[in-house]
Amino acid sequence: MSNEEGPVLIVGGGLVGLSAAMFLAQNGVGSIVAERLRNTSALPRAAYFHLRTLELFRSAGIEKQVQHQSEREFTPEGAIVALESLAGKQIAAFVPSLNEGVEALSPCRRLFITQPGLEPILRARAEAAGARFLDGWELAGFTQDRDGITATVKDGGSGAERRLRARYLIGADGARSRTRELLGIPVDGRGTFSNSLTIYFRADVARLMAGRNLSVMYIINPTLSGFVRLDKENRRGFLAVNTVGDPSKPEAGNAAADTSEKRVLELVRSAIGAPDIAVEIEGVARWRAVSDVARRYRDGRVFLAGDAAHVMPPTGGFGGNTGIHDAHNLAWKLALVLRGAAGQELLSTYEEERRPVGKLTVEQAYTRYVTRTAPHLGAQDFEPQAAESNIELGYLYHSPAILPEDAASALHEDPSQSLGRPGSRAPHLWLERAGRRISTLDLFGRSFVLLAGPRGDAWRGASREAAGALAGLDLDAYVVGSDLLDSAECFMPAYGLSASGAALVRPDGFVAWRSRDGAANRAERLTRALLQIVSRTA
Repeated sequence: MSNEEGPVLIVGGGLVGLSAAMFLAQNGVGSIVAERLRNTSALPRAAYFHLRTLELFRSAGIEKQVQHQSEREFTPEGAIVALESLAGKQIAAFVPSLNEGVEALSPCRRLFITQPGLEPILRARAEAAGARFLDGWELAGFTQDRDGITATVKDGGSGAERRLRARYLIGADGARSRTRELLGIPVDGRGTFSNSLTIYFRADVARLMAGRNLSVMYIINPTLSGFVRLDKENRRGFLAVNTVGDPSKPEAGNAAADTSEKRVLELVRSAIGAPDIAVEIEGVARWRAVSDVARRYRDGRVFLAGDAAHVMPPTGGFGGNTGIHDAHNLAWKLALVLRGAAGQELLSTYEEERRPVGKLTVEQAYTRYVTRTAPHLGAQDFEPQAAESNIELGYLYHSPAILPEDAASALHEDPSQSLGRPGSRAPHLWLERAGRRISTLDLFGRSFVLLAGPRGDAWRGASREAAGALAGLDLDAYVVGSDLLDSAECFMPAYGLSASGAALVRPDGFVAWRSRDGAANRAERLTRALLQIVSRTA
């Protein structure tokens, strides 16, 4: 049995595991990624990526690559609608335009990209910074001790074993997580409410789509309820089937009961609605529509992320995005703890912040599933639908790593109304630095950032003093009006500050603390805030 060591072991090399490796690498932390599959699936699994996810990709330096790959695969923008069939009439417009109004909220735009198109970009970025990958190796077991994790992984082909040693372990190994199983962590939620089916097919439906830019087409007719996504040429795509036949009958939720070629062809032809168009089936995947959240996201030195922590129906595309945000939240905290710049208790805030967001997002995905594809489940309780931007950008954190100004406990709000509230994502504004236009979000990444108003020069010295008191903690300070130009004069109202105030932003781009004005004892107040946020006493 060979032995390998690394700061962090990641179990699972899908979207979330790869993102975790990339974000750790961005923060100077190496990782070992063990993935049980040797090759990614060639099936064109398309994923919908939200604004916050693209902002994180921007911070990691891969936004342009992701955009270019997306444009190779799909027509940008588009709408999310409900149709009787691709040839039939439109029933509803859930999202009339994919990126309508996003310019006021983010420097990024929502897009579609296949997982086979995205995963190599994530992997290359992580490998370039030192991440190591073990393809074809699955987790067999692990033990924890005072200093770290000792895990055993097994080669799925030969049965050979390796022993891996790491300080921490991230279980990003999907809905049937072996990591979660070994920890004995149960899940809570609604359980399975549909045995669903995804059918990958080829069919030239270009004439049906002429003049229409539709990103996702929900299909609702007497044969099935589900949704279709097509490639750029409208000659290849997939159909996800959630229910079949009369949705009021119990058997409607068992769409995967019959996966014979005859049946899947029948379903695809019903979704297309044009019997003269030839159809070729490329693949079929069964899956369960589930709405569950792990009871705990952490056990000692082991953390759950992505589908290992929360499973939700694909309606709205929240699952992968939420998992990527999990990985980002955890990565900077692990990095600070590993280099001794933060106390161990900072890691407890991962579950405190991400589990409520996971529960919120699972419920919002379920709400969209019921209202878009399974109205027969409406007799059960479900949450009112929140705006897309609230769930993508407006979720709020409550933990010791946030210094709140009031006792408010809301989980989300309109991001345009957060106005720099501690616990919210720092607002996006266009500023100018050294003659170059940048977003405020471009300032955030590895360091804490203090943004001060135009009469906040005294915060520079305060930040130097605070950074000196917290060895190992990086703190950048900018005065908006001199270091950064704000020609539109939007900074102060957007961040809820006076001209002499300042906001402290964490490495993940969330506001941790602010001083609305330039009161005395700046350095002392800033130092106290930083000590609490990173769980240090000195």
